[in-house]
Amino acid sequence: MQLKLTSLIIISLLSSFPALAKSKPIETREPEAGINYIDKKAVLGQKYMVASANPYASKAGRDILQQGGSAIDAAIATQLVLTLVEPQSSGIGGGTFMLYYNKDNDKITSFDGRETAPSGADENLFLNQHGKAVKWIEAVVGGRSVGVPGILHAFAKAHKQYGKLPWSALFKPAIELSEKGFIVSERLHGLLARELNPGVLKMPVIHEYFYPDGKLIEAGTVKKNQPLADLYKSIAKQGVDAFYKGSNADKLVDAVQNSPIAPGTLSKLDLVNFKSKERDAVCISYHSYKVCSMAPPSSGGVAVLQILGLLENKNMSAIKPNSEQAIHYFTQASRIAFADRNVYMGDPDFTDVPTQELLDKQYISKRAKLITEVDKVATPGEPRKYLSYAPDDSYELPSTSHVSIIDSFGNAVSMTSSIEMAFGSTVMVNGYILNNQLTDFSLSPRKNGKLVANRVESGKRPRSSMSPVMVFNGDGSLRLVVGSPGGSRIIDYVAQVVIGVLDWDLSAQEAINLPRVTNRNDYTSLEKGTELSAIASKLTKRGHKVRLIDLNSGLHAVEVKDNMLVGGADPRREGVAISELTQPTSIKF
Repeated sequence: MQLKLTSLIIISLLSSFPALAKSKPIETREPEAGINYIDKKAVLGQKYMVASANPYASKAGRDILQQGGSAIDAAIATQLVLTLVEPQSSGIGGGTFMLYYNKDNDKITSFDGRETAPSGADENLFLNQHGKAVKWIEAVVGGRSVGVPGILHAFAKAHKQYGKLPWSALFKPAIELSEKGFIVSERLHGLLARELNPGVLKMPVIHEYFYPDGKLIEAGTVKKNQPLADLYKSIAKQGVDAFYKGSNADKLVDAVQNSPIAPGTLSKLDLVNFKSKERDAVCISYHSYKVCSMAPPSSGGVAVLQILGLLENKNMSAIKPNSEQAIHYFTQASRIAFADRNVYMGDPDFTDVPTQELLDKQYISKRAKLITEVDKVATPGEPRKYLSYAPDDSYELPSTSHVSIIDSFGNAVSMTSSIEMAFGSTVMVNGYILNNQLTDFSLSPRKNGKLVANRVESGKRPRSSMSPVMVFNGDGSLRLVVGSPGGSRIIDYVAQVVIGVLDWDLSAQEAINLPRVTNRNDYTSLEKGTELSAIASKLTKRGHKVRLIDLNSGLHAVEVKDNMLVGGADPRREGVAISELTQPTSIKF
């Protein structure tokens, strides 16, 4: 399969950024699609496996596992390196949803390190002087969009319970790489060259980092980050208080409150008061399997499980992959799941989220009857009759990262992390970029007189589509660990791979390689440059509004099959799967 470089849709930049009006065109919905396509094969392992979005990060995780570390230990070390080498997508300035399976007690749990809105934020945060929601691109850049970073707090919480190596040991790979430098990848250079986020050119600190002496860093050059190394040394020694208190907290708050563009209200007290949460996973049965994912404020977990439930009686295993019928049924199930997701999902600590009702077999069976042989828009169901919310208008961008790990003890991590937009808010502190996750809230608090469930509120977590997933066999043994970046399209990316592995008996890598297809209850997107173009006209005859576009999944998976670990990494990005059998000379940086 050959993919072309993405065709970027020209949009007009707003008056907030007049100097960028003649910049290279960007497409706000799919900013990371189509940098390159690298054919990848499944990676085998017998003891442990790490699949992540960058070779440096996967190697760091593998090194921790070699030392006897747990899947939690390896996930932390992997993400600390991703902060350095994949700064556009995730990092310690953002948040995470981490699904964890403990083999000793066969328990699956999750850690919610999602960012929270500052105490000074309310539903009017993104409204202009006329009471109307600002345009999305106006909301992204600067301190206003920054939520309280949660990933390090979640790491500390998870490590305290399930870590095996000392906390400080997990920082060594990232500290060494920050000081010695990493080789800038074609992907990082290419994303910068596209000028995706106007803040990179407008905000002084981040501009100097990526444009030293006014010149864009080139692929193949060595990039060091001593401020990040110094901060990591402090956190390694002092724990997460070195992030949420003291010098780093002072600098973080100052950068947000005095941002050259759209200053925010995030305070030292917001940092001190932040708490990550351990939450129960949500699970459903799918044929003979149990499929589990993240509970709200993830909307992705519930939506992925809904899609599977809606398709359970469609006998997908008897339908050819990539066929017109398979794509049609999949998109119709996705429409229905998104119709519910767009209305009912939000932070359960603030909003009455009908999670169990949405996953109830009787409710799903009733909703499945809406799948017909023609395409049509789905309307939200009524999981509880008294709930009355308005549809959400939030954007969720694809600049996210996913890590899948199985350790030598049989424990597993499926972790998705994000700073939201490519290069986040572009507020940069101590060598890391702060998120713009507050734009994952609905910019409008009310629609047609009804409150939006996912509106901004002080201390609230914004809804997310991040969908870390684990699948278990009928006997309870682990079968698959998978997840992806991709904004709201994550839901379809992950669901498609689960169906590929469970229904079509594909390997994780083969399922990841499948051409992507999405429908968020709007139009049917087929991955451009793939075999799906051959069925576009057939779907059109069924009533689909079809668009052939680049789709930017970043799926990473580990499956357990025939007493072996099989790792898969998305050919659309630069990630790799690495096991104890991987030869160091085969890892290309």
